[in-house]
Amino acid sequence: MNSMNGIINLYKPSGYTSHDAVARLKRFYGTRRVGHAGTLDPMACGVLPVLIGSACAAQDFLMNHDKVYRAGMRFGITTDTGDITGTVLAEKPAAFTREEFLAALPHFLGRQKQIPPMYSAIKIGGKKLYELAREGVTVERTAREIEIYDLSLVGQDNDRDYLVDVSCSKGTYIRTLCEDIGNYLGTGGTLYSLERLSCGIFRKENAVTIEELQALYEKNDTKALEACLVSPEKIFADFPAVRLSEFFARLCRNGCELYLSKLRLSEADFPEGARVRLYDSEGVFFAVGTVTAYPNGMAIKATVRF
Repeated sequence: MNSMNGIINLYKPSGYTSHDAVARLKRFYGTRRVGHAGTLDPMACGVLPVLIGSACAAQDFLMNHDKVYRAGMRFGITTDTGDITGTVLAEKPAAFTREEFLAALPHFLGRQKQIPPMYSAIKIGGKKLYELAREGVTVERTAREIEIYDLSLVGQDNDRDYLVDVSCSKGTYIRTLCEDIGNYLGTGGTLYSLERLSCGIFRKENAVTIEELQALYEKNDTKALEACLVSPEKIFADFPAVRLSEFFARLCRNGCELYLSKLRLSEADFPEGARVRLYDSEGVFFAVGTVTAYPNGMAIKATVRF
């Protein structure tokens, strides 16, 4: 079983840390080489791509993908963590209408700078921010550029609880977005629920649960567990494919650059910076390469190997 490689589109339940989820899958797939793309807080649930075996090489790329969340935003309350698991710092009436809320949403669309919350896993000076926060320490954080593509109201339970779908770039903190909207409306805000609906190509409707994987593991159904794995090739589907001869594939695996002229590829089709999927002579996907300028011309070099 430990020869399995691929990506699990896992639906993480609330109450689990991302680390907890990874630990379970290490056992199910009999390997220590497991990673995940995009941490979900224990309170949050939803899509958590988990990388198994050689697929871990795609972790950085997958974390760069856009995401969609369904956020339960509660206004008129502010907490130290930005969600309802924290200590309440202030409360006031949510004195705005549904129409005023809808009118506020466009102000938060587009590219913008966002300051990460203290309760986050970002490290400063070798220590995670949430660890400092628990010690009562607040440090200055550098604002990061994010982009909000779409905000849409999908439900409203009462005058202060709004359910909002958020389509956003990597690195977006939905807790901070909720607080910012609340501050704009003059009431403050905190998350009461958060569900990630998608991460790149991975969607909620295609996700598997820990319970489903547990059942397969207990049945020792290796084939079914393997069938849950998605090839990392699929997350690079937008890159052009280059099939190499046995000779060039061996050079590539050994870290050599492959000149376009030797491969009889056009620089017009493969400009500098272009990324490609690399296949061996048998049609097996084994790496992602980047076109780079060298003294002797443009060449492809493997940057991610599987």
